[in-house]
Amino acid sequence: MKKEEQKINYRENLAQYYNIAKKYKFMFIFIIILVLIYEAIHMLEKYLFKLILDNGGEYVAGEITRELFLGFLFIAALIYISAVIIKSANHWIRISLINRLESYMMFDLKNRFFNHIVSLDHNFHTTHKTGALISRMNRGSGALERTSDFIVFNVAPLVLQIIIVTWAIFIFDVASAITILICSILFIAFGFMIARIQEKAQILANSAQDTEKANISDVFTNIDSIKYFGKEKFIKGRFKNLSEDTRDKLIRLWDYHRLFTMGESLILGIGTFFIIYFPLMKFLDGGISIGTLAFIYTSFTGLMGPLFGFVHGIRGFFISLGDFQDLFDYERVNNEIKDNANSRKINILNGEIEFNNISFKYRKGKSAINGLNLEINKNEKIALVGRSGCGKTTLVKLLYRFFDVDSGEIKIDGINIKDFQQESLRSELSIVPQEAILFDDTIYNNISFSNPSASREEIMRAIKFSQLDGLIKGLPKKENTIVGERGVKLSGGERQRVSIARAILANKKILVLDEATSALDSETEHQIQKDLEKLMEGRTSIIIAHRLSTIMKADKIVVMDKGKIVQIGKHRDLIKREGQYKRLWNLQKGGYIKE
Repeated sequence: MKKEEQKINYRENLAQYYNIAKKYKFMFIFIIILVLIYEAIHMLEKYLFKLILDNGGEYVAGEITRELFLGFLFIAALIYISAVIIKSANHWIRISLINRLESYMMFDLKNRFFNHIVSLDHNFHTTHKTGALISRMNRGSGALERTSDFIVFNVAPLVLQIIIVTWAIFIFDVASAITILICSILFIAFGFMIARIQEKAQILANSAQDTEKANISDVFTNIDSIKYFGKEKFIKGRFKNLSEDTRDKLIRLWDYHRLFTMGESLILGIGTFFIIYFPLMKFLDGGISIGTLAFIYTSFTGLMGPLFGFVHGIRGFFISLGDFQDLFDYERVNNEIKDNANSRKINILNGEIEFNNISFKYRKGKSAINGLNLEINKNEKIALVGRSGCGKTTLVKLLYRFFDVDSGEIKIDGINIKDFQQESLRSELSIVPQEAILFDDTIYNNISFSNPSASREEIMRAIKFSQLDGLIKGLPKKENTIVGERGVKLSGGERQRVSIARAILANKKILVLDEATSALDSETEHQIQKDLEKLMEGRTSIIIAHRLSTIMKADKIVVMDKGKIVQIGKHRDLIKREGQYKRLWNLQKGGYIKE
């Protein structure tokens, strides 16, 4: 469904909000009780003013003595001071509780969705832009805060004030009470109506903001490419178009505020007229006192702030529900790669791997693997070679269960990998990927990521093994140097060496080397190749390489083409046979495969 065609499911989004809030329902109830006390005291102050006016009128008319009037004023002053103290304490306690309530709820929300999104499968993360994910997470947590504020600061005070004011005024003048009630209901209903009308504009604005933020993330991630190709002007123009679209859609959304203001003014204007007319007529007929007249007016004007706050809060409330939906949509995404009900943790002892007649194709794409059979023995070093797109990397992704095979099965130590928990399976494999992406953290922490419980001695040994010690000696903060976002402060070769050190520290029975030395210079590669040979001893190793000179010592070389194995054997045997390997070897001339 396209974003423009979506409808905001208010009931479901409110139910989601309640699921988060119900954990703190007693805190919510206590806050509402405090609001009730606050509003009751607020009304008491107005009633005190009424009594002061009435008693003042009686004193002026000579109906009560000066001493009696002063005594009443003294009692009124004590009540007022007490009310101020109670309101101040109430306000302090209420704000403290609200701060904690919202921070706890935001913590729960962020962790709930962060954990869910992180757990989603590889396909989800390759088809969703990072910037949009971040945008929705931020909007969702902000929406939760705004919704809680709306309930505590707008809904509860207004509802309680309407009940208290209507009841209090009803005692003195029924017509005024009915007028206030009707005016309040119309005011609130109009706010709800406009909020619903602006729904489509809100969805479009959210979509435009997501697209704009996703583009910003994409641009800054690829800033080097933009600089290399001299495309700053082009990128600026594209961002201008996106930001103009966001601007126009936000203006359309915000323009609904004009309807709010016009309708509010009209409803309040008519309501104010009748609130003045009815009690004034009754006062002229001697039905109510001047104090009661003032009480009705001050009570009505006291409702103005909560009414305006509520209606303006409605706008933010409905926007928040839309923001919730953008985030809650992710929770409706199911993980395509699921653990079986009885899946267990894996403990790889031998490292024997079997690909039994497996087939796989990417969604809406051509087949990537076709009926492939391959056995990898304990401690065997096998190399996967072939042109780009032949299925080498796909095979590794299937081993990691980033995708599930369409048919056939993959076994480790004779057990189908689907019988193991995904995270457990992956934690028992070690890999040096083709593209070494690092966290914006220290070199030390990036390496220790693969084995957080490793000792400093073990980490420093991995650093030395991967030839990183020479680099670190020249850095001011040594191994505590921050590598920058995605490791941008390091060269490609340096990032690759950090990745190798990380794999060394993981110390797993199965090792995958995906172009592990492709970013290294010849001298460093020669040095690391020797270390990698030591690392592969006693391990089952899968080596993906374009540079055939790096896999000459493999126990078995598997040549792939169009998702199938076309040749298999040792280097010395394969170069003697006519076939794809010999042709690739001749094409390389000691370098990379020529495409």
